[in-house]
Amino acid sequence: MRLHYLYLFLHIAGVVVWVGGMAFAYLCLRPAVGALAPQDRLGLWVAVLGRFFRLVWLAVLAVVGSGFGMLLEVGMDRAPPAWHGMALTGLVMAAVFLHIWFVAWPRLQQAVEARDWARGAAALDLIRRRVGFNLVLGFLTIALATLGLGF
Repeated sequence: MRLHYLYLFLHIAGVVVWVGGMAFAYLCLRPAVGALAPQDRLGLWVAVLGRFFRLVWLAVLAVVGSGFGMLLEVGMDRAPPAWHGMALTGLVMAAVFLHIWFVAWPRLQQAVEARDWARGAAALDLIRRRVGFNLVLGFLTIALATLGLGF
């Protein structure tokens, strides 16, 4: 049972970093940097996302690892339906992040390095849409966790 509290701490800490970081980037930083020149805006995003994505890797490992640790601790067949829903949405979020990391993020970095602002804007827009989707899923997952919503 003591391991449960460690799992719970890692789970909540990972969610705070991941979902909180997406909320900040999407709802606060994105609107604030919209007036910057493309090279300044895209350069800032590369610097910010480079730091954030490293934290997201840790958060994904913490959330997925601790989530499945808690599921296995209780038993998959005895876990509440909401936990299974959280596992599903969490895995979808992780898959979306992998797409950002392996597809959209390299496109943005390469475009900024080449000073191709149009291609950089397209890559950043892809990241924005994926982060927006993940942010909605993150809040849905939090609703499942706190309100116990089932399917």
